[in-house]
Amino acid sequence: MPVPTVEESPRLYARVGGGLYLILIVVGFYAQAFVRGKLIVWDNAAKTAANLRSMEGLWRAGLGAEIVALLATIILAVIYYLLFKPVSRELNLLATFLRMVGIAVQTVAVLGLAAALLPLAPLARDADLKAFSPEQLSVLTSFAVRFHSEGFGLALLVFGACFLVHGALIYGSTFLPRTLGVLIAIAGLCYLTNSFALFLAPAFAARIFPAILAPAFIGEASLCLWLLVRGVDQEKWKTVNRALLSPRTAPV
Repeated sequence: MPVPTVEESPRLYARVGGGLYLILIVVGFYAQAFVRGKLIVWDNAAKTAANLRSMEGLWRAGLGAEIVALLATIILAVIYYLLFKPVSRELNLLATFLRMVGIAVQTVAVLGLAAALLPLAPLARDADLKAFSPEQLSVLTSFAVRFHSEGFGLALLVFGACFLVHGALIYGSTFLPRTLGVLIAIAGLCYLTNSFALFLAPAFAARIFPAILAPAFIGEASLCLWLLVRGVDQEKWKTVNRALLSPRTAPV
């Protein structure tokens, strides 16, 4: 059965994008609240290491959730590129490039979650680890966990810039409500503020978190539900797409 093109069914592509967005929200919440939130003790490296050692299966489940999120984000980036290409080629290219850079940074950060388990391997199975004391191994695990946290903060900074551009694309699209564009742009500003504060003023970041991310969640959840339930206005999308193609197909 042939797969319909975006020109034939932009609403289908939008709804698939909404489904992917929902997966991102669900697995992201699971990994943060039910895995890292349960196992990581930020001010106690030994306790964090003990939690990961005793509940390794849960930690690996969270790692699997992060990998699913990465794959969903990559597919979603392609769908966004196809949907918003008729609005502005330049802005769409910029948004896509920012999103792919964010995905690359996030991928490196996820490696920190896998690396956190390496110092916890039984010493008999890894001769290199015999050079470290149990306390030092706990610190190595804690370092890997913090590496992920800092890396994800950097990824959110890039995604924040991406959201600003996508907000502009949605606002000018005509086939999606302008309100969604405003909400996504606000989400981008929230991510930028949180990430800059994380690197430049950590104490301030701790005070504003998680309140600064509440508007971001509202914006992303709104776009997710709209794409999943309503998709895009198909006729308006096709009209915008025809307007884009007509100058190129006109006879010389």
